[in-house]
Amino acid sequence: MMTPATARAAWFSAPRQVEFRDEALASPGPGQVQAVVHASAISHGTEMLVYRGEVDPVLPLDLPTLVGGFGFPIKFGYACVAEITAVGSAVTSLATGDRVFALHPHQSHVCIGADLCRRLPAQLTPELGVFAANTETALNLVHDARINLGETALVFGQGVVGLLVVQLLKQAGAAKVIAVEPVPARRALALQVGADAALAPVPTLPEQICALNGGRGADLVIEVSGSPVALQTAIACVMPEGTVVVGSWYGRKPVQLDLGGHFHRGRITLRSSQVGQLSPAVTARWDHDRRWEAVLAWLPQLQLAPLISHHLPFTQIAEAYRLIDEQPEQVVQVVITYN
Repeated sequence: MMTPATARAAWFSAPRQVEFRDEALASPGPGQVQAVVHASAISHGTEMLVYRGEVDPVLPLDLPTLVGGFGFPIKFGYACVAEITAVGSAVTSLATGDRVFALHPHQSHVCIGADLCRRLPAQLTPELGVFAANTETALNLVHDARINLGETALVFGQGVVGLLVVQLLKQAGAAKVIAVEPVPARRALALQVGADAALAPVPTLPEQICALNGGRGADLVIEVSGSPVALQTAIACVMPEGTVVVGSWYGRKPVQLDLGGHFHRGRITLRSSQVGQLSPAVTARWDHDRRWEAVLAWLPQLQLAPLISHHLPFTQIAEAYRLIDEQPEQVVQVVITYN
């Protein structure tokens, strides 16, 4: 396979502005691999905050493959599936021809540290392999939720992460998983992948939860809707001593909460979950490598194909961002294809 001297990359030049840039493609150095990208996934949460300019411009970047800054321009993204075309010295875990998941922005060809790549199960197509990053996030959320066998969980938001969380909570022993989502098509999809009920976020939601759960609130909530308003409703839906795990990154969106009444007297726990750090509950036994091993084992077992709503070629990635931004109710996961 001929490797070009340059790679084409997608950049955000300003809020809601996407441009292509041609960049020199380096040969792999020690500990690096070179690869041709077959598919990538747009993160409808974090990545769209960056696209809209809703991230603090001085916040440091947290991956070595990201370039620029949140004040623009920036090359952003972290979910590529690629085929290795060359390996540098000291790389023993990967070989030419391996299909890998790579933590890299949207780009036609990449030169990347081997430690940022993971070999994918052979039965996964590139389009399904792009779910590895969101599955890792979902697994981390379930670890942070610390659910016990037989408990009831709510999942606010049925985007990709929420739909993956629903599936993993059922595997973790939840007796009942209830999805909360304003878009009817996503509620139907939640039921398809295993939710026991799917409800709209209406003012009577806490009462509906009690009616479905033997007169009790939920034991825990995982909030991944991206909406600050959902957080207050989540607090209202858990029983005393319950936990609300916040997986959403709200960026610079203001969050106003009433922490009196039920929150205070009910001793509700608010817990942040961010995939960059392991849950403290498991760090004595788990590290990042073990978490990745679990993700790669789960990927072939999860319902992933139903979550793909659109395939668009890399040449139309600007249209993909506009679609997600302007018509979010019509999309679940947009997958970008490169050949």
